[in-house]
Amino acid sequence: MLKISVRLVRGILIISLLLSLTGCFYWWRTYQTYLQLGEFDEHFFVTAANDFTVHFKHPILLDDDFVSLAKLRASEEIKNPTGQVWEYRFRKSDKQGNILSPEVQFTLSLRFNQQNEAMALSFSRIFLQIAPSEFLELSIRSVGSGIIDKKNRQLKVDTDKLRKINARLPLKSVVIANLGEPFQVEDGKAKEVYLYYFMLEAHGIKKGYEDRPLSAIRLTFDKNTQELIKMSGSFAGLKISINYRKHQT
Repeated sequence: MLKISVRLVRGILIISLLLSLTGCFYWWRTYQTYLQLGEFDEHFFVTAANDFTVHFKHPILLDDDFVSLAKLRASEEIKNPTGQVWEYRFRKSDKQGNILSPEVQFTLSLRFNQQNEAMALSFSRIFLQIAPSEFLELSIRSVGSGIIDKKNRQLKVDTDKLRKINARLPLKSVVIANLGEPFQVEDGKAKEVYLYYFMLEAHGIKKGYEDRPLSAIRLTFDKNTQELIKMSGSFAGLKISINYRKHQT
């Protein structure tokens, strides 16, 4: 009974939030997917090799839902015999969005079936240098246990209640080898923050969201261990923040 009550209250909060944000009907598919994340292994599975992919066993979200959520279209939409693939290409830039040389880029891709249902979400190898697959999977799994903060329009997860994992943190030298030098460094007593900008190649940007393609990524390193301990950024309107040390055993 308690589990049902908690889910009901959570559902009301999410529906209210989505309606207040959009006023559109795709909120119901978003909410159903959120519930699926609460039973992750029943509805999803993960593969990790050169990239990291979340596979949807029982797809609900449609291609148009991602356009409504992001307020823009992907860099490239490729049709194939089984459906289509959308690629979002993020290219290293300065604060004004000018692409830097030598070029560094990472991609997020979505695969849809012939019914336009989302079947898989993939993160490329470069992205995994700042969000290792073990931590990325744990963060995605945690979404289903999050609580909606309607005032701030955020999904908050109590990391103290999540399981811990035994995984190594990326070293600063490895991050720099893959991403190059940062745009700016904020120097602190025990930590330093590296700031990077990445410009998304996007199409069909809705009026009022012209700044959405530019992603500011903040990477926090421990000065003593040289380990990456926190990553935060915004990717096509999706805000991600992972405190890696809170996930470690």
